[in-house]
Amino acid sequence: MDNLVSTAWLAAELGKPDLMVFDTTKYLPNEPHDGRAKYAEAHVPGADYFDIDLIADPDATLPHMIPSAARFEKLMGLLGVSNAARIVFYDQKGLASAARGWWLMRLFGHTQAAVLDGGLPKWVKEGRPTEAGPPPPRDSAEFVADFQAELVRGIGDVKRIVRQGGGGALILDARAKGRFDGTAPEPRPGLPSGHMPGAANVPFNELLKPDQTMLEPEALRARFTAAGVTMERPVVTSCGTGVTACILSLGLVQAGFPEPAVYDGSWTEWAGRPETPKVHA
Repeated sequence: MDNLVSTAWLAAELGKPDLMVFDTTKYLPNEPHDGRAKYAEAHVPGADYFDIDLIADPDATLPHMIPSAARFEKLMGLLGVSNAARIVFYDQKGLASAARGWWLMRLFGHTQAAVLDGGLPKWVKEGRPTEAGPPPPRDSAEFVADFQAELVRGIGDVKRIVRQGGGGALILDARAKGRFDGTAPEPRPGLPSGHMPGAANVPFNELLKPDQTMLEPEALRARFTAAGVTMERPVVTSCGTGVTACILSLGLVQAGFPEPAVYDGSWTEWAGRPETPKVHA
């Protein structure tokens, strides 16, 4: 199963018993929408809602931090997801938060997961069917996690990377240039903008075409190479809260680079800690 699938592919596969589809929409605090409510208004037929705030560590003070393997197993089982399932994630914007679902599945050892290229907007624009209402009833399933620690980094890891300077991993930040430079505000009140020393900026929307589908692999390679990505140097992706960082991870995989790690706490954690160094324009 490819990591990125087309609307035509999904239309042909929809309804097969091993295929599960999830709306993974997460809106920013400054966006006046609710992903679950809009899912109930219109979603791909048979799709369920994958709530990244629920499928997270309930005790963390930071937003949607990764859950324990046991919690992930339990919640996947309640959603009817087994280790034999093929899973497609999409979102209501095009390609904004769906990659977080894809990355979470990979983090817990499930590689039969993909992102719908262009998401719900492309699906609707092509005149494909939608349905409204609550999630469909699911029989519970058994899901066994196989945690892949190399795909995630914590603040201690990133502090070491920053101390190492150019000799460590490359941090790629998916936020908009103004937020990265410190010239535009963060969407979360009270959080300063800026970036980690040594980080490079690849705004996630620069990986997307106007229709919100992802660039071709050669164009992705060119954009990442311009930011300093090489085949040899490890990469850690970051953003505001670890959501759009996963788009960079997906793009790197599509471009043929080694799969990076995601800094789960991302800028919200880093900027909120008084001891961490920050760079502002």
